[in-house]
Amino acid sequence: MQIQDLPYPDPGVPDARSGPRFLWWLGRNQLGGQFKALAWGLLHFVAVSALPFCVGLAVQAVVEHSGTRLALTGALMVLCGACIALGDTMLHRTAVTNWITAAARVQQLLARRTAQLGSALTQRVAAGEVVAVSTGDVEKIGWFVEGMSRFTAAAVTVVLVCVGLVVYQPALGVIVAVGVPVLAVAVLPLLPRATRRADFQREKAGRATELASDTVAGLRVLRGIGGEELFLDRYRRASQEVRRAAVRSARMWALISAIQVLLPGLLMIAVVWRGVLLARDGRITVGELVTVYSAVMLLAYPLRHFEEIAMAYSFSRPSARRAARVLSLERAMDSDGTRAAEVPGGDLYDPATGLFAPAGRLTAVVCGDPDAAGLLAERLGGHASEPGTEVLVGGVRSNSVVLGGVPLDELPLDCARTAVLVQDKDPVLLSGSLRELLDVPASGLVSAEAALSAAQCGDVLDALTQGSLDVEDPMDARITERGRSLSGGQRQRLALARSLITDPEVLVLDEPTSAVDSHTEARIADGVRSLRAGRTTVIFTSSPLLLDQAERVVLVHEGEVVAVGVHRELVHSEPRYRAVVTRETDEEAADEATARAALGGVTVDDEAVLDGVLEEIEETA
Repeated sequence: MQIQDLPYPDPGVPDARSGPRFLWWLGRNQLGGQFKALAWGLLHFVAVSALPFCVGLAVQAVVEHSGTRLALTGALMVLCGACIALGDTMLHRTAVTNWITAAARVQQLLARRTAQLGSALTQRVAAGEVVAVSTGDVEKIGWFVEGMSRFTAAAVTVVLVCVGLVVYQPALGVIVAVGVPVLAVAVLPLLPRATRRADFQREKAGRATELASDTVAGLRVLRGIGGEELFLDRYRRASQEVRRAAVRSARMWALISAIQVLLPGLLMIAVVWRGVLLARDGRITVGELVTVYSAVMLLAYPLRHFEEIAMAYSFSRPSARRAARVLSLERAMDSDGTRAAEVPGGDLYDPATGLFAPAGRLTAVVCGDPDAAGLLAERLGGHASEPGTEVLVGGVRSNSVVLGGVPLDELPLDCARTAVLVQDKDPVLLSGSLRELLDVPASGLVSAEAALSAAQCGDVLDALTQGSLDVEDPMDARITERGRSLSGGQRQRLALARSLITDPEVLVLDEPTSAVDSHTEARIADGVRSLRAGRTTVIFTSSPLLLDQAERVVLVHEGEVVAVGVHRELVHSEPRYRAVVTRETDEEAADEATARAALGGVTVDDEAVLDGVLEEIEETA
């Protein structure tokens, strides 16, 4: 796989049982690139290691006054130089390719898992951790994958040099052959402590990233309540903890680096001392002493890759563990499903709550708890089902939401999401042009103009056009990241238009007009009802303007349906419904009960009369 071939057609199925297993899986999926890097690395390191032998031969040729041998040695050194240059260039090229392709594979896997889990991801993993995994952790994982081939090439080269020195000059080669393995393993006792410190640093950095992400997301609210300095102080403290953890980790790695410098120096002293004694006794020549000395000196170059791979593994292991944790998350239902890939149609039914939305009608759902409404909306979209709510559906026990008699968790993921589209109460707008925002999978039956008109986006188009220079067509106007240049109501209406243009079989809207004024809300209610005529629409809301447009209103209380009707009936006959819709307090409910008792239990259909009675009671009190 080359960089120009990215992204992968299929990144594969990762082994997410643990961090090391995930790293091993990545390496096995890049064997071609690893072998290329290994080959070029061997060419480079072996050419570097051959230079001391060339230098020794040249010195001996000078001592023996042999011009021919000196010329041949010079030619050999030129060849080694060319191999060093070529090997180093191609090693860097292939190693960086391995790094980028490994990082790209991990990012594709994370993106695919995020798309499969949807909103359930941030309920199981903190958003800051997801950001940390998809940015910094991906780079560290790629670093380890890239370093493995260079480390392997360096290790093979060290073995070849030690064997060559033993054969070339046994008296000194044995010292080198014994000393080099000691150098390689000398830092192993320090690696567990260095790894723990690196893990602790990454944990602190992840928490700081999460805090920063949450602060940026809620900056507008923090400014409104004057909480900027409070959260800034919290982030300062978190960043200082990261700094202290990084310093402690750096100290350990500095100690490891110092040992990597000290021990080769001691080996060099031992080799030179022993070599001088042998040369003085005439047991070795000057050229042999220079060769061994140069070889030991250059061995420090490949040995540095031992330290690098240890550091890369220490930093990448916690990153791989976090990535494996995210990649190991599974949906409550199989993404491939057990039924054919066909989008069903018909009535929508939730066995857990008893919610029933007839096909082709606009159903409004009222929940006293906004969080419960959001969870129910996600459930209607085929997200994680709650255990213990099985019912008999077509002879099979199921706890999934049913559409047209077909449980959604038995459908392939793409079919389930095509059938039921859920827009949550805080939709996200991606940066880009308005045309790109509305370029979503759709039936083609609803035009962008019709969707924007139904969502009352006329003033939003004007604002986007005025904010974009040299833009005549509003569809080419730019939208900033998350639509931060727009108001909450404007973002909400654009998101609604995006949902309407998809024209799904079932559209579920969670508080789609909570941030707009009442006049605009009334027009949106009428526009949505007209545009979605004949299509199944479920709106979670407590707005009387939207509820009055619904053909069917359902009250969900404490997780189950307790009342069904239309808005004007329920507001009079169901106290719990009236309390949610009118924001009625307990004191007001008691006054109303007193008024009804005073009227002899007669049901009052005229709201004006009832309001007058309540006002009289309040004045008397």
